[in-house]
Amino acid sequence: MGKRPGKMTVAKEGVIGWMIFDNAARLNAMNMAMLREIPDIIADFESDDSIRVIVVRGVGEKAFSAGADISEFEEKRASKEAVEAFDAVDEAAERSVADAGKPTVAMINGYCIGGGTSFALCCDLRIAAENARFGIPAARLGLGYDYAGIKRLLAAVGPMATKEIFYTARQYTAEEALAMGLVRSVLPLAEIEGYVRELAETIGRNAPLTLRAVKTNVNEALKSEQERDMALCRQVVDDCFASQDYIEGRRAFMEKRSPNFQGR
Repeated sequence: MGKRPGKMTVAKEGVIGWMIFDNAARLNAMNMAMLREIPDIIADFESDDSIRVIVVRGVGEKAFSAGADISEFEEKRASKEAVEAFDAVDEAAERSVADAGKPTVAMINGYCIGGGTSFALCCDLRIAAENARFGIPAARLGLGYDYAGIKRLLAAVGPMATKEIFYTARQYTAEEALAMGLVRSVLPLAEIEGYVRELAETIGRNAPLTLRAVKTNVNEALKSEQERDMALCRQVVDDCFASQDYIEGRRAFMEKRSPNFQGR
């Protein structure tokens, strides 16, 4: 496990790459230094063929992330120019997670507030512990919320719940988040890490090119028709059929054994 300078920790465990918000003193709130490190962490996982799944979590049991580090607001977000500079770094960090070619899973303990919710929404799957709490308190801080962040929430929970979350600025329980579709599953706190590890290992045993093709097609389907790249959608499917993994999958099925996929 490697601790990075900006309060981020990275670990590689078999097929799993763990990206950990490691700012426990502030409930894993994200500062500018942490945000700057995230694209590099994701790029390293993407370039490592042994890593098949990326899991995002917070250190400890109290928080996934309590959002942006408000102690930096006076310095980092006090003027229009400062807000634009911060937002550019934040957008690059979120986009690196959302655009990762490999499957991503958010493992959510405790507080998942504001920017924490935004980062969780960038992940393909979100698994919550029973102590998880979600909310976006922008309306209590006078913040404007960008289109990309609202669109991800909208895709997850629909327009009415999106408006309620922003309008009330209140916190929601894990069960409420499950009911509205914000998370996929809710587990006892003592069981969530084992469940997420098993889930990630299950995903990691499957064909990487197939997973990439599915993720690409789902993401493109959520775009407008004008933005959608149908050539890319076809190409990633063609890549599967042209791969050695497709041959391996067929042989393994006929031989009644588990396939050994290589991602090529």
